[in-house]
Amino acid sequence: MDTLTQRFSAERLLARRFPDVQQTYGPRDCILYALGIGFGTDPLDRSELPFVFEEPRLEVVPSMALVLASPGFWARDAETGIDWRRLLHAESEVLLHRALPPGGTVHARTRVTQVIDKGAEKGALIYAERIVRDQSEVPIATVRTTSFARGNGGCGGSAAPQPAPHALPSRPAELCVDSPIDRRAALLYRLSGDPNPLHADPAVAAAAGFDRPILHGLCTLGIAVRVLLRAYCDLKPERLRSVKVRFSRPVFPGETIRTEMWRDGSVVSFRAVAAGRNVTALDHGHAEIA
Repeated sequence: MDTLTQRFSAERLLARRFPDVQQTYGPRDCILYALGIGFGTDPLDRSELPFVFEEPRLEVVPSMALVLASPGFWARDAETGIDWRRLLHAESEVLLHRALPPGGTVHARTRVTQVIDKGAEKGALIYAERIVRDQSEVPIATVRTTSFARGNGGCGGSAAPQPAPHALPSRPAELCVDSPIDRRAALLYRLSGDPNPLHADPAVAAAAGFDRPILHGLCTLGIAVRVLLRAYCDLKPERLRSVKVRFSRPVFPGETIRTEMWRDGSVVSFRAVAAGRNVTALDHGHAEIA
């Protein structure tokens, strides 16, 4: 058992107090986020112009809540005992309590809500949550994240089984949309708050076992949200109430993401596939539409 595993404690992680993170953002940040997930790919498409041009009224992509008042890569803090080199982003969920304003000051405090111990050789699941609020303490969004700490099994966490993911329909997808990814997408998206060199430096990517930098998982999710907004929300952000997804495999800038969708009432099930490799990148997707 390595020293990182010896120091890791589910009890201590559950008691960890995170600092309150405050962030002031504006139209420039909203536009940069939208460009990073592919809005404006066709500059003549006027339907997407409200997300990348502030006149007459700027619209904000709902999934931007995922990057607001983020605690950053806190698992890299040695005090957590997490073997961060073997940490995987497993799931993300965002619940929208209201439409994101195109600017303002928000804050959030992260808390670890559960640690599931899968066993000494199997790792641990770390569940975290943060509620993004405005200066009047009104909630804007709740963001939940699941991380798979492959090197931290046997930590004494809960022995509860991992919650089952949303089941996709067995029938053929009702709608499929292909989204080509710009080769510079990771370099652009990282400016929205994730500077991990894995997404920019070929040498770092090679050390992690990839032949080139990979796209951020949250960027892949943002691309799927862009498709969902167009397909089921008439590009009206307030109609998207929640999104949850499980990350399966990495995507590379320059690939094409095929989003496959099924609608049942107010629920849209979806997955995203790297079309050229026929590899599922996002799985068990669940979105609630107003």
